[in-house]
Amino acid sequence: MERGFNRLKQWRRIATRYDKYALTYLGGVLLACAVIHARVGTHNLGDTP
Repeated sequence: MERGFNRLKQWRRIATRYDKYALTYLGGVLLACAVIHARVGTHNLGDTP
């Protein structure tokens, strides 16, 4: 879980809370999560049930 937050913090717009509106910020977080998930893939989850 902590690694996920650290990856998310690498996105400057999210780490600095640059956006004015909460909905725009949430959209940025979701976009960053989708990109991170696409890059990392699910190969790290192979050992979980």
